[in-house]
Amino acid sequence: MRRDVGIAIIGGGAAGLAAAVAAYDAGVEDVVIFEREDATGGILKQCIHNGFGLHRFKEELTGPEYAARELAAAEMRGIEIEYEASVLSLSRDRVLSVVSPTLGMLEVHAKAVILAMGSRERTRGALRIPGARPAGVYTAGTAQHMINLEGIMPGKEIVMLGSGDIGLIVARRLAYEGAHVKMVLNRSHISSGLKRNIVQCLDDYGIPLRLLHTITSIHGTSRIEAVGVSQVDKETKAAIPGTEEIIPCDTLLLSVGLIPENELSRQAGVAIDRGSSGASVDETYQTTIPGIFSAGNVLHIHDLVDFVSEEGEGAGKAAAAFVLAGVGASEQAHDAGDIVASARVSAGSGVSYVVPQRVSARAASKVLMRFRVRRIYKKASIIVLADGVEVKRFKRPVMVPAEMSEIRIDPALIAGRSAIEVRIEGEEE
Repeated sequence: MRRDVGIAIIGGGAAGLAAAVAAYDAGVEDVVIFEREDATGGILKQCIHNGFGLHRFKEELTGPEYAARELAAAEMRGIEIEYEASVLSLSRDRVLSVVSPTLGMLEVHAKAVILAMGSRERTRGALRIPGARPAGVYTAGTAQHMINLEGIMPGKEIVMLGSGDIGLIVARRLAYEGAHVKMVLNRSHISSGLKRNIVQCLDDYGIPLRLLHTITSIHGTSRIEAVGVSQVDKETKAAIPGTEEIIPCDTLLLSVGLIPENELSRQAGVAIDRGSSGASVDETYQTTIPGIFSAGNVLHIHDLVDFVSEEGEGAGKAAAAFVLAGVGASEQAHDAGDIVASARVSAGSGVSYVVPQRVSARAASKVLMRFRVRRIYKKASIIVLADGVEVKRFKRPVMVPAEMSEIRIDPALIAGRSAIEVRIEGEEE
C-alpha cells in the first residue's frame, strides 16, 4: 500500500518529536513520526535520574519527564505517531518501506525526510575482547534498561569498562540497589565522561576509577566469573604484558561509546562524515541529498538532550521550508550549485569533527558550529580560518573532549569563501 506524506520523521526520540513540532508550527501539518518502539522518548524512557531540561525548559527534569513534555507538544498539535513501525529502507528520492502490526507493509512517499534514529552502544564484539563467551556481559545502556524498566539486577559484583556518562550513571544506580561496583576502567588517561558525573557517580560512592587500564580476558563458562585487567601504555593504548590482574566478578558492563545509527542514511546514499560518524550536513541540517535532513545523536553524539531537541527544531523548520518552497524548486536550487557554492568546513588541529560540514551561500543568520576537541586544553583559543585567513577567535578557559563545544559565526565573515577550518590553540594537559 502506498501513502504520500509531507514530512516523514524516522524516530520518535527527543530530536524526532522536536522536529515534528517545529515543522508543524512552520506550516507543514502533514507530518508523520515512525517510531519502532511502543512509546516515544528513545533513551530518555530509562533515564530516571534528573538533570535534563535546564536549557530547554529552564528547570531540572528526569528523562521520562522531559520526554513527556516533548510528546505532549506533539499530541497537542495532533501530530500522527505510528508506533512499532520499523523503517526497513529509505531511497534517495525519499521513499520509505515501513512495516508494523497495524500498518502491515507500507510504501511511504515523503516530500521531505528527517533522520532522527539516535545511536547505539558499542558492544564486546566491536572491542574484540578475548576470552570465553559467558552470560553476564552487557552494555551499560542494557543494564540501565534492565534496572529501571524491568526491575532486574544484572549482577552483584560489577566491573565496568569505559567511563562514558551512561556508564557512570549506571554505576551509581547499581550502588543504590546494593551492588558492589568494584572498579571503573578507562583505556585512556582521561575519562570520556563529564567531570560532574565522575564526582557525583563515582567519587561520592567510593567507586574507584582506574585510568590507563583495560580488560584483556574474560573467564567463566555459563556465567562470567572473573576478568583480566591490564595496564595500558599511554601512547600506544596497547595492554602492557605482565600487568594483568584477575578480578573476580559476576558482571562486566561496557560503557565504551555510542555510534550514530546511520544504516538507513547510507542506504539512501547520504554522505557520512568520518569524524562524527553522522551525515554530512549544511547549516540547516540538510544532508547531501535534497530533502533529507538529519538531527540529534544520529548526526553526532551529544552530552545534553536539550541540544538534541534544538537540532531537531532546526531540521524541522528547514524541512518545512523545503516542502513549502515546492519540492521540485528546492531540489533544482540544491542541485544547481548549493553544494558546489558551499564553503567546506573542516576540523583542524585539536578538533575531532565539526557540524555542519559545509555552509551554503544562502546562510543569512549566525551559523551554529558544534565540535569536540581531541585533548584537554587550558587557556584555549578557538580559531576560525576562512581560506587560510583567521576571521574569528574565541577564548575558552578550559576545553575537554567529554564536553561538546559550540561557536556562532557571522556569515559575513565567511561569505564567498570556499574552505572554513576550526582549530584549537592552547596549553595541552
